[in-house]
Amino acid sequence: MPPAHPDSDLLARIAAALERLAPEPPPAPDFAAAEAFVWQARPEAFLPVPRVNRVPLSLLVGLDQAAAKLVENTRLFAEGLPANNALLWGARGMGKSSLVKAAHAEVRAGLAQGGAHGDLKLVEIHREDIASLPHCLAHLRAGAHRFIVFCDDLSFDHDDTSYKSLKAVLEGGIEGRPENVLFYATSNRRHLMPRDMMENERSTAIHASEAVEEKVSLSDRFGLWLGFHNCSQDQYLEMIRGYIAHHGLAMDDAELAREAIEWQVTRGSRSGRVAWQFIQDLAGRQGKTLKAD
Repeated sequence: MPPAHPDSDLLARIAAALERLAPEPPPAPDFAAAEAFVWQARPEAFLPVPRVNRVPLSLLVGLDQAAAKLVENTRLFAEGLPANNALLWGARGMGKSSLVKAAHAEVRAGLAQGGAHGDLKLVEIHREDIASLPHCLAHLRAGAHRFIVFCDDLSFDHDDTSYKSLKAVLEGGIEGRPENVLFYATSNRRHLMPRDMMENERSTAIHASEAVEEKVSLSDRFGLWLGFHNCSQDQYLEMIRGYIAHHGLAMDDAELAREAIEWQVTRGSRSGRVAWQFIQDLAGRQGKTLKAD
């Protein structure tokens, strides 16, 4: 038997050294650790959220129709029935992300009461990590639970091409979206692209309609569209009164209306977010803490 070539021994030693230096594979995600997680792209991990920052569904004033549709869509998905990816778009501060978190809690509570097997988990992915969504879904595909992947304030700018990978993941890829995963997104933009971006494509392209369709088709991947619009002053005051009752605060109604209206005038806007900011200020002035939900 001929002696081993010196180069073969060297290559074997190098290979062994590289194996020792290679990092350990990440542990399998423990999805039983929490009801919600944040996806971390580098290094890949699902970070458990000890307590989800949410408000009860009953406090989301003026969203009855949107809430009913999203809760029903979420319930169907949780029960293993067909459901749609959802895009919640429209006015700032009007409860889009709050509704996603509240719907998750509402449906999950129903599953627990019904003695359902498995669980419904909420996984948040940050906008800047959208390109890593295929890796995230690869982990979720093998999970024993059902997952809502949630991206808050999703939008794309002129030079951003990551929307193409999102399109493929949502509906168009060979594998498609895993059966145990649903994608919910919120955005201030109905088509996720700035208006001037689509207008520029229309004016400069040889076939303008085709250039615009390429970008608009991303929002078409969402089967459920829910629009959010600016609230009226009555709705704004109703939101505040609901928060006051829920958190056990006290204030004369006439004085409350005067201060709340002055608060929104100084901010130049009226929304659910502005109402909540007023409540935080009021609770602080009264020396009271707001109870966690």
